[in-house]
Amino acid sequence: MGYQDIYAAWKNDPEGFWMKAAQDIDWVKPPSRAYFDQGPAGEWFADALVNACWNAVDRHVEAGRGDQLAIIHDSPITHSYRGITYRELRDRVARLAGALRDKGVGKGDRVIIYMPMVPEALEAMLACSRLGAIHSVVFGGFAAHELAVRIDDCTPKAIIAASCGLEPGRVVHYKPLLDRAIEEATHKPEFCVIFQREQEVAELIEGRDYAWHSFQYGVEPADCVPVEGNHPHYILYTSGTTGQPKGVIRHTAGHIVALNWTMKNIYGINAGDVFWAASDVGWVVGHSYICYGPLLAGATTIVFEGKPVGTPDPGIFGRIIQNHKVKVFFTAPTAIRAVKREDPACLYIRDYSLKSLRAVFLAGERADPDTVQWVEQNLNVPVIDHWWQTETGWAIAANPFGIESLLVKYGSPSVPMPGYDVQVLDEAGHPVPPGTLGAVAVKLPLPPGTLPTLWKADERFRKSYLTNFPGYYETGDAGYIDEDGYLYIMARTDDVINVAGHRLSTGAMEEVLSSHPAVAECAVIGVADPLKGQTPLGFLCLKKGVEIGPEQIGREVVQMVRDRIGPVAAFRNTVVVDRLPKTRSGKILRATMAKIADGEEFKMPATIDDPAILDEIREALHKAGHMAATA
Repeated sequence: MGYQDIYAAWKNDPEGFWMKAAQDIDWVKPPSRAYFDQGPAGEWFADALVNACWNAVDRHVEAGRGDQLAIIHDSPITHSYRGITYRELRDRVARLAGALRDKGVGKGDRVIIYMPMVPEALEAMLACSRLGAIHSVVFGGFAAHELAVRIDDCTPKAIIAASCGLEPGRVVHYKPLLDRAIEEATHKPEFCVIFQREQEVAELIEGRDYAWHSFQYGVEPADCVPVEGNHPHYILYTSGTTGQPKGVIRHTAGHIVALNWTMKNIYGINAGDVFWAASDVGWVVGHSYICYGPLLAGATTIVFEGKPVGTPDPGIFGRIIQNHKVKVFFTAPTAIRAVKREDPACLYIRDYSLKSLRAVFLAGERADPDTVQWVEQNLNVPVIDHWWQTETGWAIAANPFGIESLLVKYGSPSVPMPGYDVQVLDEAGHPVPPGTLGAVAVKLPLPPGTLPTLWKADERFRKSYLTNFPGYYETGDAGYIDEDGYLYIMARTDDVINVAGHRLSTGAMEEVLSSHPAVAECAVIGVADPLKGQTPLGFLCLKKGVEIGPEQIGREVVQMVRDRIGPVAAFRNTVVVDRLPKTRSGKILRATMAKIADGEEFKMPATIDDPAILDEIREALHKAGHMAATA
């Protein structure tokens, strides 16, 4: 069956489609049906009993594949590598779960995990899943105040942390951040487990803190605890516009059914294959496609502690793919652009044999056509942009590599996946004609694996996602669908700018800018204009070794936008900067940049990678005369 047949099969019989997908999961008690019309947005497989850790780990050992590698940890920062088999992983997870159980952690209790990219982070997640405890992973090194906010929101019984994280050339001290966060938080965890790394052994607080190894010494391993299908599997916080983080919930059964389906059908991954998502366990990609997805499929997942460049060079992706025989590689367009900027000819990666590689998947930021084509030309494999969100947990739209390779349309993440009835709506909530820019929404109900609500915040969930367009989930993205049913995501809804009454996509302009041969990365924002309401301003990061002057490049990209989009865009101004402000997951902070340009007050984004970049942006705008205060 091809994509069209499979999508039609879902649309004609959603219940039957998802019940069939559920047959690939080991159930303690199978669900009586797939969809339950209950809760704020419906629930999936709610009356089943199941355990996520069993399905991700134990069942593969029972099936005779205990000696296969489950996890490969590769750290170019510590120059170390190790592999963990499924049998070893089961035993390690069961022992940690036993130690947590002996300290009173059980079904429904929350556990915060605050760790770097080490296998122990996955073991902590799986140990919670084994007990039916609800884990909440917070990005390692997150600021103490932001960690404290999350402690107060999810009220964990325990926190599992590492003594430190490692960045190129520096040690990030996790334990002092953790101590300050607990001191600031109103809620206090009963105990903490600290994984001591050899680069830094942290001081433990007697009576509260336990060292990872001694904590587990001599305990009885824990068996898997069955939980209801609608039992919360984890809480993952995403930034809220109010400054209060939103705790996205994932229900257990729908989560594992959906992820298991995606591994084969979207990514083309089967048991024994090697899958590498170059992300972090603190983000949704790390949950879905470093930990649970690959392990549910019986594949080998790579835990990578490094950067696209600088650990030690732009060839690191090639080394990992060659040495570990990676079949499918998943990264962010931002990471690719970092490599492209440092090594435009892709000489470093091509030093390695990439014969195992079958496809590269991109997500996190919009994949501009120039970036996609650069990877295609240099790696000679399909490059698949796909679009999803923390809230959905898996792809809303993709090119389903495991089913069939559809025609690639540059700038589009291709077509909706089964479970998603994607519509583009006008401000009144009516579908717009093909090719018309509007708000991208998904007709309810959402498929399994997506958020059923927010942690202890049903009303906020309804207000954030369900109120503007009744009967739909509002994605917060703007885009259009073409005549062939391909979806184009052009910007966050907030990033669509209004120039003299014309609604224009910043993504369309960025697509033009990024096609200039000297441009490594770019961003377009709307700045206040007394005549037109808003006008676009382009930020350009240039490739290494560029000999053309910034003024000349600016003139050329202005002309390119005029030629390809038209004078209506009113695109006249550019600023060259060394780097763009981003979240740690690689998203460009366009809204914050716009507030700086307009001279408005803004709250420092909790997830910003390096706050010092905002000062660089402010200085560049002042110098170029584009600050509102100097206009």
